[in-house]
Amino acid sequence: MAASEEVKVPRIKLGSQGFEVSAQGQGCMGMSAFYGPPKPEPDMIKLIHHAICRGITHLDTSDIYGPHTNEILIGKALKEGIRAKVELATKFAISYQDEKFDVRGDPAYVRACCEASLKRLDVDCIDLYYQHRIDTRVPIEVTIGELKKLVEEGKIKYIGLSEASASTIRRAHAVHPITAVQLEWSLWTRDVEEEIIPTCRELGIGIVAYSPLGRGFFSSGPKLIENLAEGDYRKALKEGIRAKVELATKFAISYQDGKVDVRGDPAYVRACCEASLKRLDVDCIDLYYQHRIDTRVPIEVTIGELKKLVEEGKIKYIGLSESSASTIRRAHAVHPITAVQLEWSLWSRDVEEEIIPTCRELGIGIVAYSPLGRGFFSSGPKLVENFTEGDRRKGMPRFQAENLEHNKNLYEQVNAIASRKGCTPSQLALAWVHHQGKDVCPIPGTTKIENLDQNIGALSVKLSAEEMAELESIASAIKGERYESDAGLGTWKTSETPPLSTWKRT
Repeated sequence: MAASEEVKVPRIKLGSQGFEVSAQGQGCMGMSAFYGPPKPEPDMIKLIHHAICRGITHLDTSDIYGPHTNEILIGKALKEGIRAKVELATKFAISYQDEKFDVRGDPAYVRACCEASLKRLDVDCIDLYYQHRIDTRVPIEVTIGELKKLVEEGKIKYIGLSEASASTIRRAHAVHPITAVQLEWSLWTRDVEEEIIPTCRELGIGIVAYSPLGRGFFSSGPKLIENLAEGDYRKALKEGIRAKVELATKFAISYQDGKVDVRGDPAYVRACCEASLKRLDVDCIDLYYQHRIDTRVPIEVTIGELKKLVEEGKIKYIGLSESSASTIRRAHAVHPITAVQLEWSLWSRDVEEEIIPTCRELGIGIVAYSPLGRGFFSSGPKLVENFTEGDRRKGMPRFQAENLEHNKNLYEQVNAIASRKGCTPSQLALAWVHHQGKDVCPIPGTTKIENLDQNIGALSVKLSAEEMAELESIASAIKGERYESDAGLGTWKTSETPPLSTWKRT
């Protein structure tokens, strides 16, 4: 651990209006709110005083912290000449009434909040006054106009914004110089780097990074979750997001000593489920797939164990992946199968003859993975040029030189249709999968926000029967197998399992 006793905290200019602060500040929210119950007041005042003695003089609070109690705490800590030693920042805009949050930026509210904060803090002037969140019902010029008046009246010195877009920052800065923009910026929150940070630097606006430790994650790591107290806002964040998603994960493929193995025996199934629950930090998995079929274990045995996990409330629904029609039928007879995941796209259509009809006959949902042909319909042949070390597509037959040139011509034909339709090739390919039916859910993967938005746009692409047929005609000429022969992963073609009668309980 880096030594701290001899470190002198430097001073920096925040913004371009001359406001000088300690290069590291002290966020005070957790002393009174959101991160568990309020901490003992004497301890917190002692902490603030210690911070000031060490050179941390930039104190950050808000009227919503408590609400109000954090400002009162700070006010008490600034008695007896301490006020003159600090740069005091507080915020307005978020109100909490009847268990509902509201954001306000109208002039009367701005002024009332400022007067109330001055009183709670027991000071004559606030050094830096932030709009905590932007009221999207009020033009930013109106809010900043009122803050400008408060500067002129000597009630605040500098104006700040928090969680504001680049365009809002520009509009606000045109009314009165913005000294600082507060935003979440850390090793695990970097979305501000593309537009907000450059805008601030262009305009000479200081940047105040809140939650630089990833809301405490980089202090304690995953064990942080275990210690979240009742009322800790981070707990609500976690639980709230979980409730908004349908979470699917898989088991069956293990990788040890450089070798791939597929397992479906009951003990392994249960151990995998328990481990996934722990890693995901959830009580229940919505959809639990057998990723590949263990051809040594009767499918009835594997599904029997999954059925027990459903009954125990550890999983809600059971899925299969790369499973033959007969294996699907045998599994479905033990417990209803909710979804079968399979590779289905313009360049992988072998499942249409038997698997798709079986799923539809049994009322099983279809989840199409790699609907963009493992990225081929996003980037075309140039995709190969960007394969990095460890990208498993490098070894796939369809990306090999002997097949790629042929497949390149097919991509160009798809691209021509996309141009005609006013969409991208990836949107066209994804739209084709969506047009297969309402029982089909494609799951394109991406690591870029712009690609995610583009994928969503595919839902608006309409294809006629003639266009569907034209695309299918082109795709039928794809050259190369899905996997190399020694890939070590089976597909639905090699997923038959022994009869149940052969299984011996251990």
